[in-house]
Amino acid sequence: MTLLLGPPSSGKSTLMRALAGKLDKNLKVSGSITYCGHPISEFYPERTSAYVGQYDLHNAEMTVRETLDFSRRCLGIGARYEMIAELARRERDAGIKPDPEIDAFMKATAVQGQETNIITDLTLKVLGLDICADVIIGDEMIRGISGGQKKRVTTGEMLTGPARALFMDEISTGLDSSSTFEIVKFMRQLVHVMSETVMISLLQPPPETYNLFDDIILLSEGYIVYHGPRENILEFFESAGFRCPDRKGVADFLQEVTSKKDQQQYWYLDQEQYHYVSVPDFAERFKSFHACQQMQKELQIPFEKSKTHPAALTTRKYGLSSWESLKAVMSREQLLMKRNSFIYIFKVTQLIILALMSMTVFLRIKMPHGQIADGTKFFGALTFGLITIMFNGFAELQLTIKKLPVFYKHRDFLFFPAWTLGVANIILKVPVSFVESAVWVVLTYYVMGFAPAAGRFFRQFIAFFATHQMAMALFRFLGAVLKTMVVANTFGMFVLLIIFIFGGFVIRRNDIRPWWIWGYWASPMMYSQNAISVNEFLASRWAIPNNDTTIDAPTVGKAILKSKGLFTGEWGFWLSIGALIGFIILFNMLYLWALTYLSPSSGSNALVSEGEDDVNEMALEGRRKDARRSKDEISQVVSSDPGANTCTNGGTNTLAQSRVTLPFQPLALCFNHVNYYVDMPAEMKEQGFTESRLQLLSDISGTFRPGVLTALVGVSGAGKTTLMDVLAGRKTSGAIEGDITLSGYPKKQETFARISGYCEQTDIHSPNVTVFESITYSAWLRLSSDIDDGTKKMFVEEVMALVELDVLRDALVGLPGVSGLSTEQRKRLTIAVELVANPSIIFMDEPTSGLDARAAAIVMRTVRNTVNTGRTVVCTIHQPSIDIFESFDELLLLKRGGQVIYAGELGRHSHKLVEYFEAIPGVPKITEGYNPATWVLEVSSPLSEARLNMNFAEIYASSVLYRKNQEVIKELSIPRSDNQDLSFPTKYSQNFYGQCAANFWKQYRSYWKNPPYNAMRYLMTCLFGLVFGTVFWQKGKNIDSQQDLYNLLGATYAATFFLGASNCITVQPVVSIERAVFYREKAAGMYSPLSYAFAQTCVEVIYTILQGILYTVIIYAMIGYDWKADKFFYFLFFITASFNYFTLFGMMLVACTPSALLANILITFALPLWNLFAGFLIVRPAIPIWWRWYYWANPVSWTIYGVVASQFGENEGELSVPGGTPVVVKQFLKDNLGIQHDLLGYVVLVHFAYVIVFFFVFGYSIKFFNFQKR
Repeated sequence: MTLLLGPPSSGKSTLMRALAGKLDKNLKVSGSITYCGHPISEFYPERTSAYVGQYDLHNAEMTVRETLDFSRRCLGIGARYEMIAELARRERDAGIKPDPEIDAFMKATAVQGQETNIITDLTLKVLGLDICADVIIGDEMIRGISGGQKKRVTTGEMLTGPARALFMDEISTGLDSSSTFEIVKFMRQLVHVMSETVMISLLQPPPETYNLFDDIILLSEGYIVYHGPRENILEFFESAGFRCPDRKGVADFLQEVTSKKDQQQYWYLDQEQYHYVSVPDFAERFKSFHACQQMQKELQIPFEKSKTHPAALTTRKYGLSSWESLKAVMSREQLLMKRNSFIYIFKVTQLIILALMSMTVFLRIKMPHGQIADGTKFFGALTFGLITIMFNGFAELQLTIKKLPVFYKHRDFLFFPAWTLGVANIILKVPVSFVESAVWVVLTYYVMGFAPAAGRFFRQFIAFFATHQMAMALFRFLGAVLKTMVVANTFGMFVLLIIFIFGGFVIRRNDIRPWWIWGYWASPMMYSQNAISVNEFLASRWAIPNNDTTIDAPTVGKAILKSKGLFTGEWGFWLSIGALIGFIILFNMLYLWALTYLSPSSGSNALVSEGEDDVNEMALEGRRKDARRSKDEISQVVSSDPGANTCTNGGTNTLAQSRVTLPFQPLALCFNHVNYYVDMPAEMKEQGFTESRLQLLSDISGTFRPGVLTALVGVSGAGKTTLMDVLAGRKTSGAIEGDITLSGYPKKQETFARISGYCEQTDIHSPNVTVFESITYSAWLRLSSDIDDGTKKMFVEEVMALVELDVLRDALVGLPGVSGLSTEQRKRLTIAVELVANPSIIFMDEPTSGLDARAAAIVMRTVRNTVNTGRTVVCTIHQPSIDIFESFDELLLLKRGGQVIYAGELGRHSHKLVEYFEAIPGVPKITEGYNPATWVLEVSSPLSEARLNMNFAEIYASSVLYRKNQEVIKELSIPRSDNQDLSFPTKYSQNFYGQCAANFWKQYRSYWKNPPYNAMRYLMTCLFGLVFGTVFWQKGKNIDSQQDLYNLLGATYAATFFLGASNCITVQPVVSIERAVFYREKAAGMYSPLSYAFAQTCVEVIYTILQGILYTVIIYAMIGYDWKADKFFYFLFFITASFNYFTLFGMMLVACTPSALLANILITFALPLWNLFAGFLIVRPAIPIWWRWYYWANPVSWTIYGVVASQFGENEGELSVPGGTPVVVKQFLKDNLGIQHDLLGYVVLVHFAYVIVFFFVFGYSIKFFNFQKR
């Protein structure tokens, strides 16, 4: 078993991916990799080996057991069945009778294709996941298992399969040292008993875990510095002049000895002067070391292929047959649909509401038939139904994109063929289409007064069903191709525009320019429109002789169809259905192609090598010299300013010996008999739990004091993060009991947020700002307004240097696992953002998790320096090395179930902790050199408690130590006579103007660095404009007929609605990502939510104004509107205002809903309603009186009113009307559309009102709604 060690960006993951056959196919790779002498081209390395990645990608709605069951089912049993059959034959021949229990177990592991398997139960037990087996995994918005448990699920996914070579990349992130030790010990048994090959990369392996490995590979800067037996590695470095100190973990030493900044401390040759030994020098020296020479001799002897066991290498691509794979994937997709049933129920409910509303708009008694004019309302009703069904399918875009990260992992690991997911989704969505189409047709058909014939009813249902299937297939395909929400939403709306504009109702076929006629025949919507229109207007009741001589058609029905440019024969229905089926097949085939061949989106990380470090250091040297020159002056200014200290002069900030002194008040936090309950999860109720509440913290008491560094330790799932959330006031749900005091006074959350910092376990930051901007923004809003800007800037530079982020100052933060900073850089940024707030109390949730030993040492040095200033600091920590663990002053140790089993000092070399536990009868003594953190977790584990038949929580509660701690709590819970309750003159450190300025500064910079959103927005604006301009080319110059006016009305409607709707949808992912950051900043008391809303709105308004100008310039001239100043500026105003209210409406929906997906579904409810009452599908005079109020409540109708009234409201030209005398345009607008030029002033005011209303709803929703479940 091999341990792979190395600092960040050394190439560990790349090496593992190369060995597992997982490298990007576009990379240039030289050299050869063989398994048992076979090159990887002769078998499937993805199945023979398994790569356990760093990122935990899982379906949030599935439980741990369901996730592992699915991976076990897909990966198959390998050669287990053949091996057991051979074993049974040999036992028979030898007359051996197997042990019945072992025989039953082995046979159970060889059963293939079942939904559950004993292998899952074994994996759950080995990884310690049995306690959360039936809990959903969850994500950032859904409460589920802990981060450490997620990491173990990622490992378990691969362990359930039959792979004989395992490459495990940083599997201990988020795990306590005891759990890591147990998992690695199990892997060692697999290697030595089952002859498996395992390579594991660990960041901070404790000594006892390190000692389990046979071989070590030390990688740095892409070079192998050492590869050989564990016993010889210290000998190699001593031969180079470097020695590992006592009580220093060997793994920590190995990761620091190659670093230029840390190497010198390990030089031990006193007779020789130290000189830096570079990584290439180490690699060259290793070639002459005896371990390397021995390995080279072994490699020169080729492995005999004939000795390879037939079952060792997998030549079958998938673990299951195609049919079994499809069944497995369909079973999982069905489960996910069940877990997301709210979405589907919501969609159906939405359809029912829309159907009921449209039924009352197009009510049968208000729908006469028999004349050509009557066809307009029926045509509008049919078109609205189509638009509703099309928009209903839009949610498939988000549902598809949401599944892609997990799908790509499973596809690339050969869990199943890519087409099986596609086919499963296609099949499972057929019933959805059937139900949603049936709901619409059944509710609306007879109530709206469509042709009363059963055949016509079922044909309309077929048309709507085919349209819904086509829409879902189209959006599934777009989601699979575009892969990111912002791009997919923007491009998806553009595709919808093209489909709608050539659908036959915005502009009829006869009026389409020759260069766009292909678009008409390529639009699926056109065939849907033809199918439902032919079905209705060729019914017997429309077969009345046509009296209009201007239309050459024998019947009224055919005249209506002909006037709209639609098919006029029954054949048109079946031709259209055939075309829709063709589109369904085409889009589904393209969807399957995209799933099979397209790669996931990826981005580069902001990794900085030490070589780059040197260059950056030179660039920073000038800035640092300036900093040193001004430090004395700044410190004098701050310390002599009596107004700067807004709390007390209890302490000053001297972080890392900085001379920037900022005042703070040392504070002690006491908590006594704290309990925390949540509602019993539904999954646990299904398992038979009858209690209504689940207790996560049980009677916890303790103190965190100034100048004392406290470690909060416990196994994964013990409640460490929960306790920290409760004490920091970050819980949004559940019931809290107990007393929490701050220097003797009851804790008030508003005040506490000002003087505390919380480094969360998940590093949540705005992705499109730089490191420097993130830290500056935090300092701007959280440091006292009495501190001058120069001091703040100086302090920011100090903190950046302290956590070694100054060389990354201009790097974009990015999204975790996608782009930007690496895990450890992101962790250091989280710490810097909190340190720069100058807090009195700092909570750090796993500050060293995900960091290598050197980065962890940097972080802990920062933490120690912070404590030395007199601050109160508490850290949860999972797998500390000896030196990190012993850098803490006190320990609060929790057991599973949220109970305290030790609270007190550690002592030198942890002697007080060791003495306490060794005094308990039956607890084994600690061995020399053993990590005390690992030892105490092992001796207090549930297994140990069961073996000793004792409860460590009860032992602690009856101990002298507990009584002593209670006395300390009692003493600190009484305010000192010279202390006053902490208070501030204002709720926030900055006034409202300052908050708005800071938020606007960040949002503006964030938007400027987000080209996927803004560049795509402007590109789509140009494309939309060019499409409209060329489709309606110069239509505004001549208005001679009613059809000309309706074409322009269609142009106005489409130009307003579709690009506005695109804004509404594409802004949602951006707001949703920033909302997660907002929740953290709001909890930290950085600013008023209204200032955040104001800043984000202002930035959006700036971009939408520019968008409106660009759009107006393109389409105004191309459509041929009248070039008069007042008309031009009216047009510009109405278009720009509509973009603004559409954008704000999208932002408002995100603020009002728990997820971007639900907000997206709500949009598909709102937009069809706005569409229906916009005055195009049904003009205002034709709307029933009981719905006319909604016309006036609809912002789109006001925009269309404004544009039409300003452009044509004063037109005195005559208009030809079919079957009637010519009429003046101005009068026609007033009589038939209800539009008057005189009301333009009111229309302008209404546009301002909508923008203001949507802004305030957005702001107050952000303020009062918190959908984060913690």
